[in-house]
Amino acid sequence: MRLQLDWCADVSATRTSRRVPRLFLCLLLSLLVGPASAVTEPFSEARFSELQAQEALILVDVHADWCPTCKKQTQALDAYEAARPAVVLYRLVVDFDKQKEWVTHFKAPRQSTLLLYRGATQKWFSVAETRLEALTAAIDSAAQP
Repeated sequence: MRLQLDWCADVSATRTSRRVPRLFLCLLLSLLVGPASAVTEPFSEARFSELQAQEALILVDVHADWCPTCKKQTQALDAYEAARPAVVLYRLVVDFDKQKEWVTHFKAPRQSTLLLYRGATQKWFSVAETRLEALTAAIDSAAQP
């Protein structure tokens, strides 16, 4: 579940007298908001196979923390998810530096490679795309049944 509430993030650092009400409000809000439409998680073969079997919409993100293009992609993808909460998108992040076998498997020429799947069918492939309009068009197209 992906829920970003800045004032909930630092609950443990607040004074005890304020911690309990704040924690209660954060839990209440997370229940009211419900499950997030986008899930970002580290790539694993088992999870990828499971989502493919469910015919889920999957974005494989070949990412490096040191990559400025990857950071721009993350910002654009976060903006997409905020604008399209009804689209259930699973972002599986392949660590470019640590998961070289998957970088090779997906034929990613470098970090900042994005691959979009609907189930087992690859719908889109891109390297270094950061334009929100292009990402939106690709994801929206693949999200259609």
